[in-house]
Amino acid sequence: MHSKNLTLLTDLYELTMMQGYYDKQDNPTVIFDVFYRSNPFSSGYAIAAGLEQVIEYVKNLNFSYDDVDYLRSLHIFSEDFLQYLSGYHFTGSIYAIPEGSLIFPKEPILKVVAPIMEAQLVETAILNILNHQCLIATKSSRIVYAAGDTGVMEFGLRRAQGPDAGLYGARAAVIAGCVGTSCVLTGKLFDVPVMGTHAHSWIMSFPDEYTAFKAYADLYPEGCTLLVDTYDTLKSGVPNAIRVFQEMKDAGISPRKLGIRLDSGDLAYLSKKARKMLDAAGFEEATICASNDLDEYLIHDLKMQGAAIDSWGVGTNLITSKDCPSFGGVYKLAAIQNKNGEFEPKIKLSENTEKITNPGNKTVYRIYEKETGKMKADYICFVDEEINPEEDLLLFDPSETWKKTKMKAGTYTVREMMQPIFINGECVYTSPSVKEIAAYCRQEKDTLWDESKRLFNPHQMYIDLSPRLYEVKKQLLDRMSADD
Repeated sequence: MHSKNLTLLTDLYELTMMQGYYDKQDNPTVIFDVFYRSNPFSSGYAIAAGLEQVIEYVKNLNFSYDDVDYLRSLHIFSEDFLQYLSGYHFTGSIYAIPEGSLIFPKEPILKVVAPIMEAQLVETAILNILNHQCLIATKSSRIVYAAGDTGVMEFGLRRAQGPDAGLYGARAAVIAGCVGTSCVLTGKLFDVPVMGTHAHSWIMSFPDEYTAFKAYADLYPEGCTLLVDTYDTLKSGVPNAIRVFQEMKDAGISPRKLGIRLDSGDLAYLSKKARKMLDAAGFEEATICASNDLDEYLIHDLKMQGAAIDSWGVGTNLITSKDCPSFGGVYKLAAIQNKNGEFEPKIKLSENTEKITNPGNKTVYRIYEKETGKMKADYICFVDEEINPEEDLLLFDPSETWKKTKMKAGTYTVREMMQPIFINGECVYTSPSVKEIAAYCRQEKDTLWDESKRLFNPHQMYIDLSPRLYEVKKQLLDRMSADD
């Protein structure tokens, strides 16, 4: 992302549609919404991530001479259109929910307002970036939740589907609550903690396990975590680690961090036995880290079994989101500006109810209970609608309209979630650091009800439409039915 020209990171049909609009000399300003239809992992929420990379992509959009020459070689684009592309730059506006925010199905998480040719071009890359990072952030958040007050380290680089997936997946993982990553490049680019111990090959390269542990402790006396399962965890690994720890203690060395790592076997049984051995030797402060194909479900079960594990190294299942490999974000036309400068709502119909879109130029308000500070609902409405917390607010399910809740005046607070990112081609938003986003994400999750955080059968947040938006949607649906 930092060194590549990503302008051609798009599907061919975006460019062929652009040429169609160019030839027709029909380039109205439109609104496209990015949203997703259901939470991945059957979760109660998702986490927004990737906006900083979207901003970098849009800022650097331009067709180089090589890009234009390549498109010319396809023999499907006119010279006039290629000349247009040579001078292309993004002139539209983008609004988005900030990174680290909790997000929910069917609400816009990013909105593009731009001439249709420009809005069409950016679709693919925006979806590529957001779909990946939102997915990994959401998966990581679930793993962090399962770990509770024990830290999770992201260890997935070698199993990621390519360098970018490893680099930006680690970024998303830290946003969602991981305490650090093994990816050194992520650490450099985003100023986040990098962590790691050593491999089994380190142990195997020495004449014996004790000598390997001793050499590592001599190199890194301030932070010494030893991998104890190369040969036999309880008969060899833990005793040899204790021997090295005792020698350090006798030499007057007081490490900042002392510990062992388990990477195989029955982690619950081994950790409890190892804990007793360490404590009996006087090393109560020594920590136990576990790795080995962990995910939120295994961590949950290990904690239920009383595993004596203080931190977790999670790799493959986190960085690949193994049990749910796609986020499902889509990019749909919501409105077209007419000759009077007004946005006319557009709707996509489908035989699948969940695929019917919400029309118009919209924003999202988050409603909180004043007494608890917890989220009550997200309220999708037109941008010119306002909510006054000093007035009653009626919330209703847009699919099952008889389900209603009245928020009484003075009992709730409101926050508009979407923020301006680009206005008329100029970036007006400064991305926080990853550490700042991670801190904000922790605050966001504190506003979520415990019932929505649980791993199994979580409560789903209420996502409601304003009465005015609901009526416009209903009118469009009725009109389409009448036309049939």
